[in-house]
Amino acid sequence: MSDQAAILSLKFKYPVIIRLATLFSIILLILTFLIYPRYLGLLEFEDFELQEIIIENIPQTQQIERPPPPARPSVPVESEDEDIADDLTIEETDLDSFEAWDAPPPPPEGPRVKFIPYDDPPQPLSSIRPVYPEIAQEAGIEGTVVVQVFVDNRGRVQDTLILKGIPNTGLDEAAVAAIKKTRFRPARQRERAVGVWISIPVNFRLK
Repeated sequence: MSDQAAILSLKFKYPVIIRLATLFSIILLILTFLIYPRYLGLLEFEDFELQEIIIENIPQTQQIERPPPPARPSVPVESEDEDIADDLTIEETDLDSFEAWDAPPPPPEGPRVKFIPYDDPPQPLSSIRPVYPEIAQEAGIEGTVVVQVFVDNRGRVQDTLILKGIPNTGLDEAAVAAIKKTRFRPARQRERAVGVWISIPVNFRLK
């Protein structure tokens, strides 16, 4: 019975003990704040000078347009056929369907090529058949060489200029040699023969 009485006594005293402990803690906390002085941190700002910022209008930089890169040179095209036939023929140059006859070609080199208006373009009196160079045959190189030609009022070729060539193959030289051997019917301007510049394509094909 004594143990149960002790437990009951402790049960009734427990709330009182909790209240006393809480009250003691609050009093101890208050005394702590009162005993120790409070320190106030004071912030000191140093004096500094204000700097004036000046905003200037910067003119827009002019963009310099760069000229376009030069056109890449034409690359010889190697034929897929490894064996070259003995009876080699060159495709005939068809000047009747060439579009450049309808309009005069633009001058490629300034003062050297002088434009002369004409009504009827010059026409070859025979087919232009160049000799296919052996070095190009062995390499299987094909292509088209465009030659700027000056045909005088008598139908003779006086000057030539390569507009589109295949260098280091001998095709350019073969095209120029074949054109120089060809006679033309001169161009006409109001029923009068005149010398003019024209563009002639020469095709080289392996068959």
